[in-house]
Formats: sequence, structure tokens, C-alpha cells
Amino acid sequence: MDHSLDALLQNELDRLTAISRRRRLRPVHWSEGGMRDAAGRPLIDASSNDYLGLSQHPLVKQRAAEWAQRHGAGAPASRLITGTRDITLAVEEKLAAFKGCEAALLFNTGFQANATVIPALVKVGSGDTATIFSDELNHASIIHGVRMARCPTEIFRHNDLAHLDELLARHGGRKLILTESVFSMDGDRADLPALVKLAEKHGAALYVDEAHTTGVFGPQGRGLAAECGGIDIVMGTLGKAVGAFGAYIAGSRALIDYLVNRCTGFIYTTALPPPVLGAVDAALDLIPSMDAERARLANNAQRLREALAAAGLSTQESTTQIVPAIIGSEADALAAAKKLDDAGILAVAIRPPTVPEGTSRLRFALSSSLDDEAMSRLLAAVKTL
Repeated sequence: MDHSLDALLQNELDRLTAISRRRRLRPVHWSEGGMRDAAGRPLIDASSNDYLGLSQHPLVKQRAAEWAQRHGAGAPASRLITGTRDITLAVEEKLAAFKGCEAALLFNTGFQANATVIPALVKVGSGDTATIFSDELNHASIIHGVRMARCPTEIFRHNDLAHLDELLARHGGRKLILTESVFSMDGDRADLPALVKLAEKHGAALYVDEAHTTGVFGPQGRGLAAECGGIDIVMGTLGKAVGAFGAYIAGSRALIDYLVNRCTGFIYTTALPPPVLGAVDAALDLIPSMDAERARLANNAQRLREALAAAGLSTQESTTQIVPAIIGSEADALAAAKKLDDAGILAVAIRPPTVPEGTSRLRFALSSSLDDEAMSRLLAAVKTL
């Protein structure tokens, strides 16, 4: 038997192919303001997280180019070496003001932020190690952060606050609750005001992942956390509705200063480059005034949910721009995605282990930039599934 690394890897790839779980990279490109496949065929993008279309906004692209010309294409080092520029601090201050927090800290990705901030918060100095309470449907990056924390952990049933209350009551000492505000695969929401009350009742800190709400929900698109207060740590991403790249943590000044000193994912990573900072800066200027785009996005999502329901497909508890269409098996989900692709619509099939067994789905992620013609084609196509 061949025990070489390549042989082992190929055997595993063959196994994934046999059970319809092998992933393959699909190149797409932008031309004349729209998405096209590798052959140049136009596609309606129903899968990206560019919820407000800001990645293609003229001001966002212009400021990214201007900051590249003025400050350079790349960052010179990590933030604690020479990677902290005046523009970096200015964008962080702008983010903090946008989120209504004392301070904010930039990270390179949302995965990096969740995976390294959570472990940094579990044991502080010589204090007790916290117990983590994490929603069972939290993102893989949160799960990774929990594993890296190596601390007592309780998993509560998805959005089941009575279960969370029971678990919190069983533990003393420091406690850290982890949740998303909008869940990335089902498109449903956490009850943040109720979570804040539970955290206060049990003396727990509350960490909220706002990746899919920043720019989309809350007053002026400031996120669901901005509506209720009382949240200790807010994480958000800059590569979704903000239309750029990166992530952030927002909270108290003490939190941010502590992470600068103790978060390995921040300390040992090259800083974000000037073009990205310019794009984020421009997006933050635009987002507060985009209520019309947010309304269009919500309307697009509701129309899609109604069309999928008419086709007999469950959309779970989705109330957001993320709309799952539950298909079932991996093979059937791939076939449904192929059927839409043939109609010129990109809707990616999501399969285990990303989602539970038997719940393979098409995960629609809509944008306010989808016009009436694109939505009409999308709605007509899903009725044939």
C-alpha cells in the first residue's frame, strides 16, 4: 500500500467525491459591473455577502486607489512594529464611533478575530478561567476559538435561552456567552435584549458576532447590538456589507488595550494595507445614509422566502438577507445548484460538515444591488426547483 502523503490525500479526495462533499474552486470575474463565469457568461450573484453592493461603489474603489497612491500598496509590518499608521488609528476611531463604543481594533479576518480573541478573554492575568457558553450553531471560527481556549465549555441549544439560563445557573466564577446576532447558515437572529438580561442576571460577559448585521441592521446600519446596549464585546467583519476586507472588535477602551497586549492574532499579524483602510473609510461614510438600500435588501429577501415556500422548500427561521433553501442530501443540493446555474444564477450548495447531516441546502445571500429584472429571474428560477 502506498503510504506517501499524496496517495493519502488523493484517497481522501476520492472519498469526498464519492459522497458529494468535495469542494472545488470556481473562478468568476467582474466585467461591465456584473459577475461572469470563467467562460464570460453573465451570472446573477445570489451567494455573495456584499449585501449593499459597496465593493463596487465608485467612492469605495476611488478611495482605495487614492490611499494606495498616497500611502502605498502594502503594510510594512505588524501593528506593534511599524504597522500602526495615522490612517489606521483614524479608521479605528471611525469604527468605534459607528458602533457607539469607546474603542475598536482592526483584525485581518473575522475568522482570525474569533479564533484568537476568545482564547485571550478566557484567562486574564492570574484570575479564574472563564466558563464558555456557546450557541450550538455558532460559526466555525467561534468553535475554533472555543477549542483553542481549552476551558470549561457548555453548548446551549440554538437560540434556546431557557436552556442557556439553566446552564449558567450551574456554574460559578467568570462566564462568557458567545453568539452571533444573525446566524450565517440559517439567516435567523439571536434575541440580543434577552441575552443581555441573562448575562446581567448571571454576571456573565456577552460576546456578539455581528458579521452579517454590520451595515444591514440597526439604526443607520450600525448592527443589532446598537439597538440594545449592554454587550461587552462586539465582533464584526468588513468584507461583507462594508464591501472591503478585514474585521474588528469594538468595546471598552480597557478591552481594546488588553487585546493589543494579549491577543496573539493581533500581535503576530501584518497590519491591514492602506487600500483596504481607504475602502473601509469610504464605506463608513456611505452606510449611515443607505436606508433605502437596506429596505430594498429586506424586500428582496422576503420575496425570495415567499417564492421558496411556494416551491415547497423550507427556509428555516430566516428573517434576514440570508435565506436557506433546505434540499436534504448532498447530491440533491448540488443538482439544485446546477439547475440554477444553467439559468444563469449563482447559488452555492452548502453541505456537511458546514451544516448538519440531511440539511444540505442552497444558501442564498442577497444584495440590495439586485434590480427588479435580476430578482424576477431569480424568483422564476427557484419556482422550478
